[in-house]
Amino acid sequence: MALQMVILATLLSPSHGISPILAGLACSFLLKLSFSVSLLHQGCIDISQGVRLLIYHVGQIAFGFEPALSSSNSSNRRWQQALQILCRRVVSVRREEEREEKGMAWSGEKRKEVVTFLRVLLVLVAAVQTTGLYGVKLKKKEHRNAYATMMYMGTPRDYEFYVATRVLIRSLVRLQVDADLIVIASLDVPLRWVRALEQEDGAKVVRVENIDNPYKGQQNFDKRFKLTLNKLYAWSLVDYDRVVMLDADNLFLQKTDELFQCGQFCAVFINPCIFHTGLFVLQPSLEVFKDMIHQLETGKENPDGADQGFIGAYFPDLLDQPMFHPPLNGTNLDGQYRLPMGYQMDASYYYLRLRWSVTCGPNSVITFPGALWLKPWYWWSWPVLPLGIEWHENRRQTLGYAAEMPIVIIQSIIFLGIIMMTRLARPSISKLCYRHSDKSTSLMQTGLKVIAIWSILAAYIVPFAIIPRTIHPLVGWALYFLGSIALSSIAINSFLLPVILVSVPLIGIFGSLLVMAYPWYPNGIIRALAVFGYAFCYAPIAWGSIVKVMARLQVSLEREQFFPILGESSPPSGFNKLY
Repeated sequence: MALQMVILATLLSPSHGISPILAGLACSFLLKLSFSVSLLHQGCIDISQGVRLLIYHVGQIAFGFEPALSSSNSSNRRWQQALQILCRRVVSVRREEEREEKGMAWSGEKRKEVVTFLRVLLVLVAAVQTTGLYGVKLKKKEHRNAYATMMYMGTPRDYEFYVATRVLIRSLVRLQVDADLIVIASLDVPLRWVRALEQEDGAKVVRVENIDNPYKGQQNFDKRFKLTLNKLYAWSLVDYDRVVMLDADNLFLQKTDELFQCGQFCAVFINPCIFHTGLFVLQPSLEVFKDMIHQLETGKENPDGADQGFIGAYFPDLLDQPMFHPPLNGTNLDGQYRLPMGYQMDASYYYLRLRWSVTCGPNSVITFPGALWLKPWYWWSWPVLPLGIEWHENRRQTLGYAAEMPIVIIQSIIFLGIIMMTRLARPSISKLCYRHSDKSTSLMQTGLKVIAIWSILAAYIVPFAIIPRTIHPLVGWALYFLGSIALSSIAINSFLLPVILVSVPLIGIFGSLLVMAYPWYPNGIIRALAVFGYAFCYAPIAWGSIVKVMARLQVSLEREQFFPILGESSPPSGFNKLY
């Protein structure tokens, strides 16, 4: 019976979407399997009394026989009182069982079945509050408003966006916002990620089915936006008065709870004519949600096939609406409003002046709508983009980097081991190569030269590809240089190349990072000119080193000891062949 209770509670959870009617049928089926025919007849009287008690208390408390409480804010309290009474009833039945165990005519087995029946009724009553026939219902509602974001699978960068979502949630918790934190997650999101969001980050995860994108066949459609229409589920969060819908790449500088005073729909125009859906305020409404789904099914025009184009077309008159100013008395506004740009400060504006000059509204939220590979959570985003370090500092103070550090330590040990092994094995490597007088000498030289060139290129590319992408930039760049030095040492010790000449490009990369990280540029234009000037001056040095490396490689290949012949023994010491 305990196993049956667990199964029933699982079916009643919001993630499965089972209605109370179906749950009741399942309950009846489980009871029929559990009760024997003889015990069912003997226990029918107590069962009916338990049902009458349930109906009486639920009717008295949950259906309005308390005129002092309004219908809008007392629903949860009434259900909680009803559940408390039922809990006390179950406890009293169990105590009565212990007191009357010897004197009662009923068997102990039958008494346990009655208690189990009351427990099932308790689960059903609890399910009424957590499972809805309409809209998305949450397990527990603590606030009137909510911040929400979404997460789905099916892209090559699912883990990166998962990390970004966790940092966003943790940053809102750190700011002590007065709202619930919701993650609208598709059903294929791994359960370990869901548990981390709920148990470690304090978010409430709403599992939903992916909304089919009818625009995926458009000519200009970008496949990475295939599931962004899941953002429409924000309108189904009818437990809340207002919801602030967010993209994962938002960086909060301060709390923005005043946005919950905005109207039915509010958004920011970071483009002069098109508002941005990276942050917008909405009033949940099942009518709006169903109408949006209907317009998707009927093929409403969508310029980009993603959430940006659809929501923009659904609210075409937002540009003509007044600017939002939060009322001082704390009341909620009605209608549609434009939000000041301070709620969605485009990072590209910062790169022009290297400071914020947004005077309309508080400078509250930074968004990163640029190139995907320059999102702030990637370790190479800084110092290429100055604001990348701000995002990572936010992560360091909230989520941390414990997930990536084991891989970083393992890679560091491997790179150090490669440096030591190639250095110690250098004499043995050189002995593998000696004179070869066959006709294939030129072919052998060409092959070895190609191998040497590709090994040097791999030393600069492979570390970039294998380092964890979401590690802190300082750790990422340090590990990159260590990996490049380690892999370069293979070519250096195999072909007896000069260390300085092979390392010139790596030194140039390090210098460019210092130029970009210089913090005292007056604006972004001067910074860009400094970077281009450095590249222009260093390019001849890098080219000269490449030419010298190729010449040194050619000289090394022409030496007698640099022509490997498998299966032959080394010539005796002191042997010189005359030409």
